[in-house]
Amino acid sequence: MKAMIFAAGLGTRLKLLTNNIPKALVPYKNKPLLQIVIEHVSKFGFDDIIINVHHFADKVIKFLDDNDNFNLKISISDESDLLLETGGGLFKAKDFFDDNPFLVYNVDILSTINLKNLYNYHIENKSFVTLAVQNRNSDKKLYFNDNKELCFWKNEKTGKIKPAKKCLSIPKPFAFSGIHIINPKIFNYMQSGVYSIIDTYLKVAKKEKIIYFDHSNDEWKDMGKPENFETS
Repeated sequence: MKAMIFAAGLGTRLKLLTNNIPKALVPYKNKPLLQIVIEHVSKFGFDDIIINVHHFADKVIKFLDDNDNFNLKISISDESDLLLETGGGLFKAKDFFDDNPFLVYNVDILSTINLKNLYNYHIENKSFVTLAVQNRNSDKKLYFNDNKELCFWKNEKTGKIKPAKKCLSIPKPFAFSGIHIINPKIFNYMQSGVYSIIDTYLKVAKKEKIIYFDHSNDEWKDMGKPENFETS
């Protein structure tokens, strides 16, 4: 099965940790984040992986070469010239994917989520996109209706809302986990450029089924935050 790991970020929140290496190679408990994520996604059968790179791209590529791609099929989507964010980065890699749903996973997210359950849930619900979410504190939330369909995005601090579709029931807020299963037909709604995939989802949700998968009982850490390395 195919997967994309978003690993092109600058790691600006980590500052000193990313002065000489990319965020993807910052170690946690003596193992680089990229390796931890690769091992986690491959454990659930995602063995054909594309990784986007930008900041210290050559170091990511060398790390993969030195480890024989962890005995997996690994491709590179090179964004060295321009960081495309999640939407533009995914679209640039579109030719890598086939007609089957695929996984997208942020390199700075560590979680015990069962990715096979997430994938099966996506298939069983005939969803266009399935977003892994949790009931946890976050400044930014996605709101869903009783059918688990995406209604809008909200910045909880400023009150700013980005609508998707009219929500006829009391909406349920969740924090997005940076993990999603996507139907490749998503590319019909996308284009080249620099933009967030969430903005695409909000647009697509008006026509297609975008639902959530609640994995609140799983461990989850945003390793883009320096304080989460304190136990490393």
